[in-house]
Amino acid sequence: MKSLHLAGEDDAAKLLALVAAFHTEMGFDTSDEHRTAAISPLLSGSPHGAVWLIGPRRAPVGYIVLTFGWSVEFGGLDAIVDELYIRPAVRGRGMGLEALDGIAKAMKPAGVRALHLEANREDERAQRFYGRARFAPRDKYLFMSRVL
Repeated sequence: MKSLHLAGEDDAAKLLALVAAFHTEMGFDTSDEHRTAAISPLLSGSPHGAVWLIGPRRAPVGYIVLTFGWSVEFGGLDAIVDELYIRPAVRGRGMGLEALDGIAKAMKPAGVRALHLEANREDERAQRFYGRARFAPRDKYLFMSRVL
């Protein structure tokens, strides 16, 4: 996919501006320091995840973050779409679907057995969007978290 680029350390400033915009839109109370600390290892080659820029590399319009884990149920490596953001001015043009499809196509031959994500139960638009990207809710399962 031409509009999906693996982000590296040189992309930090562009990426962190997008992350700040997403966190503001979602109401996440994160500081510049928090976002930098969370993103920097992923830009430095951490095995725990990676970030891709969406759109032109010099002027990206969004990003997608995957984090990696292991699932006995799915038989190996799995990944969580931790964050997906497209600037509001360019939403609805198919870039988010293209990014999710591109990530899925890239991860399958890399050995990732399943992609997971979390959607707001009250955001029907997001649920329809993820459904078009072939994500489906799992009956009987609720994604839960314990903040440490």
